[in-house]
Amino acid sequence: MTKSLFVPRESHPAETRAAIVPATVKKLKELGLDIFVEEGLGLKSDFKNSDYEAAGAKLISDAATAYAAADIVTRVRKPQAAEIDALRPGTLHISFLDPFNESALIADLANRELAAISMEMIPRTTLAQKMDALSSQANLAGYAAVIMATNRMRKILPMMMTPSGTISPARVLVIGVGVAGLQAIATAKRLGARVEAFDTRPAVEDQVRSLGAKFIKVDLGDTGQTDQGYAQELTPEQMETQRQEMTKACARADIVITTAKLFGRKAPLILDAGALAQMQAGSIVIDFAVESGGNVVGSRVGEEVLAANGVRVIGPENLEGYFPKDASCMLASNFYNLIEHFWDTETKNFQFSEDDEIMKGCLITRGGLIVHESFKEE
Repeated sequence: MTKSLFVPRESHPAETRAAIVPATVKKLKELGLDIFVEEGLGLKSDFKNSDYEAAGAKLISDAATAYAAADIVTRVRKPQAAEIDALRPGTLHISFLDPFNESALIADLANRELAAISMEMIPRTTLAQKMDALSSQANLAGYAAVIMATNRMRKILPMMMTPSGTISPARVLVIGVGVAGLQAIATAKRLGARVEAFDTRPAVEDQVRSLGAKFIKVDLGDTGQTDQGYAQELTPEQMETQRQEMTKACARADIVITTAKLFGRKAPLILDAGALAQMQAGSIVIDFAVESGGNVVGSRVGEEVLAANGVRVIGPENLEGYFPKDASCMLASNFYNLIEHFWDTETKNFQFSEDDEIMKGCLITRGGLIVHESFKEE
């Protein structure tokens, strides 16, 4: 019997991305899956209903019926309680789940006997790179942060030499040199800005310099990174030293982009009121981490806040979806690569390979149990 995959329209008002695009519909059908998509799935990312139909998907107007019949459900955001209730036991659900902060959701998925894969938990390994949705979306978000700041700023980024005089290049400071930070650095450099960057991990200095930016060195003592490649949490003393140095760097900058997140935990506060007060009037601060607690004092999700001295602090909501067409294409590819990796072409089934390192890293619930080691109940 042919297995079916259903992709619902995202219910979160700020979500612009789709978990599947027409190009991946064709590839999933080649695996032997029947593809069902809710009407309007791709409208926010410029994919028409007819595009999905032409690729071989069947349009569904009644999501509840499709949930009840699906063998696999893929979506961007975590499901609502009613959507979980509509799924049959044994259904495979794949999406971002925020498992460290959603214990009730994880328990509900287990109680409903659903197999749930969290895209945040895909291991950051070479083999899993093509499935790494966090990285693919962070890459686009880093680019989007620079474009957003450039559009809001009242001066240009590159140097210009004109008969009327020379315009100096804008200064951009990127705090946090992960995937998003590196893309922000590269984008700002391409647009002609003078770029500085800081990270608690000295090991990223070479990457920063290779992009033509200056790495700000701050002696924080013993710092490092986690097995997943994230910066380790700093001590209060280290945070204070960092804030002092960041205040000096911010005073030089026209644009500051903070990308410091701690996986599964509240984002660290990096820029306080004192740092903002030292910045030039009209400067832009993009708080990339605003949705996980914020790196900047006073930042608010989805708002632009006017801080001291005319500094504008922007807390973008769903920055990953700022360019939704490309974001959807990349995300859909991540979903497809995950499914394809575990797909048995002979039986036309998704295989839960218990000894596979990728599966052990991202499978949260199955068979009525919470199976991931990080979330098992004591």
